[in-house]
This record gives sequence, structure tokens and C-alpha cells, in this order.
Amino acid sequence: MMNYIQDSRRVVIKIGTSTLLHSNGKMDLRHIGMLCRVITDLRNAGREIIVVSSGAIGVGLGKLNMDSRPDEISKRQALAAIGQCELMFIYDKFFGEYDQTVAQLLVTMDVIDNETSRNNVVNTMNELISMGAIPIINENDTVATKELEGHNIGDNDTLSAMVAELMDADALVILTDIDGLYTGNPKNDPEARLIPVVYEITEDIVKLAGEPGSKLGTGGMATKISAAQRANAAGIPCCVIAGDDPNNLYTLFDGEGIGTIFLARKGK
Repeated sequence: MMNYIQDSRRVVIKIGTSTLLHSNGKMDLRHIGMLCRVITDLRNAGREIIVVSSGAIGVGLGKLNMDSRPDEISKRQALAAIGQCELMFIYDKFFGEYDQTVAQLLVTMDVIDNETSRNNVVNTMNELISMGAIPIINENDTVATKELEGHNIGDNDTLSAMVAELMDADALVILTDIDGLYTGNPKNDPEARLIPVVYEITEDIVKLAGEPGSKLGTGGMATKISAAQRANAAGIPCCVIAGDDPNNLYTLFDGEGIGTIFLARKGK
């Protein structure tokens, strides 16, 4: 089963908010720098990397020394605008240290729903990849609102699966603050054990999802399982691994068992 991962050429890597920030909301610069180095190295090894990055609102919160996400949509949009600028500056700085060019793409559900704009996004990303650049994608939170039911993506786990499907990726990797799917909540269940492989996402698997994630982000294991379902339906294996150590990406692509792999029902 690890051949699916080792042999993957085009890979979507989703970076969660908790992977980018300290618990106090400030950017974890050492960790981000290490992550950029590993991703660049994977790119140098011949893989085509597409990054879907959360963190804009979380970075905005830290920039303004705020403790938690506000309820008002307009405030979250303003924080996203502040944080997205800062986040891309940091990505450009650290990737640039390894001579790796990056590019920013902000999308909304309206863009993906429309055939013309969707094709434009795909063509742009393909051109960027052919130029050796790494596209860094986020939902355009400054204009996307939850009030537009059915026209917002809502979380970047879902977005990463959409991007993997659109770009005909060979694998989707989700970096998060837990090292995979467990039989119970490892924070309060000492008997909980890691599930290394999920061959089919059943109702019982969905029930293991638990509660939403950190106060700085929007996701949780439920959104990751949903993303895995979408990716698997497109024939794309999905790997959920801990993002606390960027070297986990090396472990994964070296073919060693790590995290939870949701295997696609059909081959690519």
C-alpha cells in the first residue's frame, strides 16, 4: 500500500493552522522554516507539490494579539486579510532561502463551480508547476462567507481534497495536530490506538471523528475524514499525519508507516 505514496509524483500537502502557530497564536518561525525546507527538498527530488495552507485568520489573531476567533463575519474577514499578507510574506521568505519560488492563489466556491474560472485555476496551477513554482492555495476568506450556503468551501481540509481532485493528484497529505485517526480520543483514553490504514470509510469510522479542532483553526478529524472520502472517491489516497515534525513527510514518502492512510477504492 505504501507504493501508492512512494511512487506519487503530484502531491497536495495541506498545512493546518496548528502546524504553523504556537499555542499563543504567534507564528512558529522555526517550525515553518523547517517545513519549507522539507517541502522544497521533496520538490527538488522531482515531486510536484501543491500546498493548501490554513492559518490566515490565526496569523491575523496573533498579529493583533487577540485570543480567539471573533463571531462577527466582518471581523474574521478583516483578520484574514491581515493574516494572509503576513503568512505569504513568511512563506516567501523561508522558501526563498532554499531558492524555491512560490505563488499565491485564493479561491472561492464560486470559482470552482464555474467551468471557465475552474479551468483557469487548473491551467494556472499547471503552468506554475511547469515553471518549478509551488502554488500555495487558501480559500479567499475576505469575500467568502458562511451566509452564502452552498457557495463557501468552509474549511481547508475540504479545499485540499477539491484541489487534489482538480489537479489529478497522486496523493493528498494532511498535516495536523494529531498523528492520525484513533479508536478513541487519545487525550483522555489511554486505551486508544492508532489506526494505520483505513480501507473503507464506514459509518463507524466517521463516528470516531470526535470534536472540532483548536481554537485558532476550524477543522477537526471530522473534516479530515470528509476530505479523505472525497479524495478516495477520485482514486486518491489520503494520509493524515502529525505536522509537529516536518521530517514526518520524509518518513511518509520513504515508505515507512506513519499516521493514518485512507486508501482509495480505485486505482489511479
